[in-house]
Amino acid sequence: MSDGLDLTDQQVEEDTRRWLRRAVIGLNLCPFAKSVDVKNQVHYEVTRSIGFKDLLLDLRHALNALMALDLTVRDTTLLIAPDGLADFLEFNDFLSQANRLLVKMELDGVVQIASLHPRYEFADAAPDAIANFTNRSPYPTLHLLREESIDRAVRAFPHAETIYENNIRTMERLGRTGWDELGVQASVGRGRLLT
Repeated sequence: MSDGLDLTDQQVEEDTRRWLRRAVIGLNLCPFAKSVDVKNQVHYEVTRSIGFKDLLLDLRHALNALMALDLTVRDTTLLIAPDGLADFLEFNDFLSQANRLLVKMELDGVVQIASLHPRYEFADAAPDAIANFTNRSPYPTLHLLREESIDRAVRAFPHAETIYENNIRTMERLGRTGWDELGVQASVGRGRLLT
């Protein structure tokens, strides 16, 4: 991962959109993602903040903006931090504060925060385990999900508990080489990708 400092917000958004379409939707890692993408209900918000205090202010703004709009307009938000939270342990520390902010804003049970990171590691997985790539995004990202939308999606996909196992099998079939061939990494450090 690059530090993101030399990327424009548009490049960061393009990289994230490419990752969503090629990996998340293309590999069906989230069976619910395609419908909100094709309806343009995914909001991409890039924050240039680095410190926790400023990132929490940006998160508060993103949460307020999400809740101010009907879900038919904005179903979900990806808050992308290309300049901060590069260290995965620091990212997890921030995630704890982000969830405390949800409670403080009385949005616990209304919004859920999913974590995505270029160096994502499940607690029980080795750092290079292919399973980690199900949650690896080009940049540190907080996915703000409305609980109402999650409930609706689970009703439409009654065996939601099988998604994780299916994703692991998909990643094992794909392998690291297949993942790299998707071209879903951050732009800097490997040249611009062709879309």
